[in-house]
Amino acid sequence: MTETTLRSISPLPPFSTDLLTPDQVAATLGLSHRTLAAWRSSRRNPLPYVKVGSRVRYRPKDVSTWLESRTHRAAATARNEK
Repeated sequence: MTETTLRSISPLPPFSTDLLTPDQVAATLGLSHRTLAAWRSSRRNPLPYVKVGSRVRYRPKDVSTWLESRTHRAAATARNEK
């Protein structure tokens, strides 16, 4: 590539957060990295992930959103039991 070509390429926008490894997410959730791998392959839980080559990474925001979607409220549970 020439210097002119390099200058014309736009830089990637900065990422607001770093990507997490499966080991980091597993430790946070109290699971093993093998459980996360099983979830990915079976699509049992829709925890979003990013695939970069052969590497799997998770966005912290996606993990937080997924956790929030799995949260059950005590009042809602009590109403459903009646």
